[in-house]
Amino acid sequence: MTTPLRRTRGIRLALTGALLAGLTLLTTAGPALADDPSASASPAGDEAGPTEAGTTFRTATALKQGRSGTAQASAGDYLYWVFPADAGQRPTVEATVKLPESAARRGTSTWQVDVYDGLRRRQACMYGHQTRKAAADAATVELSCVLRPVRAWSEPWANDPLPGSYYIRLTVVDLPAADLGLPVDVEVKTSIKELGGGHDGGGALAEPLVPGVSVASAGETDDTSASGAPRTLATGEPEDGWASGWWTDRWLWTVGGGVLAALAAVFGYSLTRGRGRPAHVPPSV
Repeated sequence: MTTPLRRTRGIRLALTGALLAGLTLLTTAGPALADDPSASASPAGDEAGPTEAGTTFRTATALKQGRSGTAQASAGDYLYWVFPADAGQRPTVEATVKLPESAARRGTSTWQVDVYDGLRRRQACMYGHQTRKAAADAATVELSCVLRPVRAWSEPWANDPLPGSYYIRLTVVDLPAADLGLPVDVEVKTSIKELGGGHDGGGALAEPLVPGVSVASAGETDDTSASGAPRTLATGEPEDGWASGWWTDRWLWTVGGGVLAALAAVFGYSLTRGRGRPAHVPPSV
């Protein structure tokens, strides 16, 4: 026959095991979600990227996440591309410029890549080589810019990255006058790292910062909605669509915290309620 003492000890051991298992799950789930290599970048696929670049913000060439684009241009041109980035993502931009033969050049040149958000605000790079000088005998120059994590919502006075279109501008900022107009080959690539709910904030934008999104939303008619055709914008959007704004993996942490709190309450009650009535004491009438 199982005594009340053994039963109480069994309950305590079971609750302790469940509590430790819950703590282990929560402490390991966060890094696993944030550092999952499969979610660090979008797959490139087999689709070829664009082979030209725009010359202004309005004519920027669209790039998909994780894809690369090439262009042939002249030294001194301003080259523009645009790609989408959503909340909880950290974009990285890489650019490679193949310079003309050293015999055709007169001196060193300095190249720079800048990234602007949907409001055309220049975004600072967390790290990377945003500006680099190419020697007179250099064959290529490589640039990179790792942006800050994109936030779902921000104060009007802040310059935080927000969901929407991001413009890449590549140009030479210092070049001998005799080298202006020399042909160069350019390749740009974007990659996205998913950071998870650890970088989520309260609130969300009504619409992503994409040029024309308000006009496109207002122009939708019953005929287009009934046909089921998806709305496409010139600057594109993530392959899985924009974030809904309410779901985040913080819900998992909230539910997990509630379960752990309930287990802790039951465990604390089992410790403080005592062993109950001894077996040799008759119940009171």
